[in-house]
Amino acid sequence: MDYAVLAELYENLNSTTKRLEKTYLISNFLRRIHRTDAEHIVSLLEGRVFPAWDESKLGVNAKIVIKALASSSGLESEKIEERLNKLGDLGLVAEELLKVKTQITLGKIKLTTKKVYDNLRGLADLEGQGTVNKKIGLISELLTSATPLEAKYIVRTVLEEMRIGVSEGTLRDSLVWAYFGDKLNLKYDVKKNNLDVPEREKYDDYSERLQRAYDLTSDYGLIIEKIIEEGEKGLDKIELVVGKPVNVMLYQKVKNIEEGFETVGKPAIIEYKYDGFRVLVHKFNGEIILYTRRLEKVTKQFPDIIELVKENIKGDNYILDGEVIGIDPVTKKWLPFQAISQRIKRKYDIEEMVKKVPVMLNVFDIIAYDDKSVINEPLSKRRELIVHMIKPIHDRLEPAKQIITSDLETAEKFYKEALEKGNEGIMMKNMEGIYKPGSRVGFGVKVKPILETLDLVITGAEWGEGKRTSWLSSFELSCLSKNKKEFLTIGKVGTGIKEKDEGVNFEELTKLLQPLIEEAKGQEVKIRPKIIVEIAYEEIQASNNYSSGFALRFPRVLNIRYDLGTKDAKTLDDVKRIYELQRGRNK
Repeated sequence: MDYAVLAELYENLNSTTKRLEKTYLISNFLRRIHRTDAEHIVSLLEGRVFPAWDESKLGVNAKIVIKALASSSGLESEKIEERLNKLGDLGLVAEELLKVKTQITLGKIKLTTKKVYDNLRGLADLEGQGTVNKKIGLISELLTSATPLEAKYIVRTVLEEMRIGVSEGTLRDSLVWAYFGDKLNLKYDVKKNNLDVPEREKYDDYSERLQRAYDLTSDYGLIIEKIIEEGEKGLDKIELVVGKPVNVMLYQKVKNIEEGFETVGKPAIIEYKYDGFRVLVHKFNGEIILYTRRLEKVTKQFPDIIELVKENIKGDNYILDGEVIGIDPVTKKWLPFQAISQRIKRKYDIEEMVKKVPVMLNVFDIIAYDDKSVINEPLSKRRELIVHMIKPIHDRLEPAKQIITSDLETAEKFYKEALEKGNEGIMMKNMEGIYKPGSRVGFGVKVKPILETLDLVITGAEWGEGKRTSWLSSFELSCLSKNKKEFLTIGKVGTGIKEKDEGVNFEELTKLLQPLIEEAKGQEVKIRPKIIVEIAYEEIQASNNYSSGFALRFPRVLNIRYDLGTKDAKTLDDVKRIYELQRGRNK
């Protein structure tokens, strides 16, 4: 496919904030793509060339792009930097430069989506002497043949600054419209921005089936290939693959054990709710791979876990679901999540971190065994398989601690034990429940003793004053709207953050957030939603000061949640639920 077609779609998406219109535009585009192009086109549509779990990086910064623009436009780098300072967007600079291009281009080729995709992926493969010049060459090759519009979006893709509003949900709905819209008699009125859905139940069924396929594969490109090739049959044939990330099953929170029994039934499996980070352990053709709940690969950061799994878990080609917690090397006490959060992102001095913060893997579920999915097996049988596979090592590798009971007093005693051990609470699970990736369906719930913390997105900040002048300080917090399409402000936070010490500090947050600044007004900046922080607070109050309708009283930062993505942030419904629970408690 010509890249010009995709660039035009980018431009149209960029010109509207209406989700239905975006869905309409993408669905029309998807009908035009060929099966063999699906994978790379969907990647480019999402503004990337590598999936989230791939550790490959383009390794390109603004300086390299400026040099590539200089090479392709004939303008000096200094002049390009001047234009960047004025426009604030290298994509717009590229578009402007190519409109008044001074250099005569010989042998100009028509860009295809495959050519752009291959050149950009090739950036990650370059290493050794002359790497920078080679990267400039690959980017310049594209820009030399690009139209002004194409150049704008090539540059934004390289710098990972697309911002065209293509979420997973929008893409899923676009697939429903593109490939099943005729069967559903969907009618979209562009002028009124109104969608007519005559057969809502069938629409929801297609949406659920597509969501299931995505939760199993995390790959819309593969899903489109299957649909184009085999239609609905292809969609329903999609299964999980060992070695490829799977969206984990999620659990709702209930206010007490009695409500937990009402939800999951009796007898129930009750397990510790560990205060660590979720990890999927894949063993594939002899190799051990670790993915976080956010689908990021953290294999290199945890060589100690890899060694434990290799030596003490039987079986080939499997996927285990578990929780990693830290162990104090001196006291042997279990540590809170904050203690191991640094290990998740650590790329250097791994051996030092292994000694400083040893960890333990607690396995509580299994998704695949011997290359076959076991998600439809009851939890009781999946647990038997886990126990069969694992050779337990105290405080290093164990099946999750659990009991099976119908008795409230026994459950309460176990709950107290879990808290005394340093856990967040307990999990209560249906013994016959299946494993449903990505879904909160009532097969399990969590019970915690206090108002739960909120995982919120940083969407704004202010530059500090005095000795904090070089740091971002006061941070605007947002939750997701009910439909998970918007970010709604709920307060600001500046406490719980240290200056440069261990734990959450201003220096670290500034480094994470500064590349995400989208606009500035005086000391205030708007931040592209990406970084999640765990927030504790004294109370949730109704408030007209923030777009959520609520405000947090005395919020403080507990952790930076490197293991979560923006889609994992708490929603307005979560906030309302906690608000109501809190009101009931106060009464």
